[in-house]
Amino acid sequence: MPVPTFTAETLEPAARPTFYFIGVTTGSSSIQRVFPAWAAELGLDAVLKGIDLPLHAPADQYRRVVEFIRDDPKSMGALVTTHKIDLFQAAGDLFQQVDYFAKLMGETSCISKQGGDLVCHAKDPISSGLALDAFIPPGYWRDHPGATVVSMGAGGSTIAISWHLTQPARGTDRPARFITTNRSQPRLDHLRQVHAKMDANVPFDYLLNPTPDLNDAVVAAQPPGSLVINATGLGKDAPGSPLTAAARFPQGGLVWELNYRGDLVFLDQARAQQATLNLTVEDGWVYFLHGWTQVMGEVFHIQIPTAGPGFERLSQIARDTR
Repeated sequence: MPVPTFTAETLEPAARPTFYFIGVTTGSSSIQRVFPAWAAELGLDAVLKGIDLPLHAPADQYRRVVEFIRDDPKSMGALVTTHKIDLFQAAGDLFQQVDYFAKLMGETSCISKQGGDLVCHAKDPISSGLALDAFIPPGYWRDHPGATVVSMGAGGSTIAISWHLTQPARGTDRPARFITTNRSQPRLDHLRQVHAKMDANVPFDYLLNPTPDLNDAVVAAQPPGSLVINATGLGKDAPGSPLTAAARFPQGGLVWELNYRGDLVFLDQARAQQATLNLTVEDGWVYFLHGWTQVMGEVFHIQIPTAGPGFERLSQIARDTR
């Protein structure tokens, strides 16, 4: 996969109201085809433009992107994928407003403008929660009292998912344990710091697993009914899977591939065991829908439904365009 090239020419003053997509391989995303159809449906006079940055880009690149969006009058805002934590760490001081979740989680998934202020949002706790609730029925964790979560990857998605699933308001409908694995230590340290500020009362484990075989062992050790998540970006931002071909998922478990495009090796691994292990397997399409519509609502200052006929209409438009 080629490394994105970022130059000064990447940022040009917008001729029309422009909504940005800050990622790694933005040109391959379905949103390039979906957004124009959604904009027509919602009556938005705006275009979408991708900004590709390499993984863990230099801080000055993140700052230049944020400063450009802040200063360009026709730049409406942005959705941020992959770079959520790095962008916040590099450019968090450039925002006049930072919402509660962005402060708690130390990330930026949405940039908007309100009353002359540049605003930093973290929308993943809402969008990931909506996506989770779409395939995990209420009371699931109560009905599977020993079941755990294994989230491979310690970035912004795992932070948001762990918040949603461990909130005290869920009562007993929470996993018995939340385990995060990652290939490098700094992200695990950041996650631990975020969890220390949460009133979760669910045990958290942080495992440094630099190779897929270590993830295999963790996944195989989980009780029946457990949830296994690929939150690494492997399969989309880089090829491959966080598991080897020898991995075995928990009997009767849930498997969530956060990606919906790419080589999706992890999704293929889960589907190969779906029938024999009675797995519920979900890809990232519904997460994609909620992630984008939540951010669009903030950037364009409109209410976008999260369920019912209004959301189904947008979902059908996306499916037809995809």
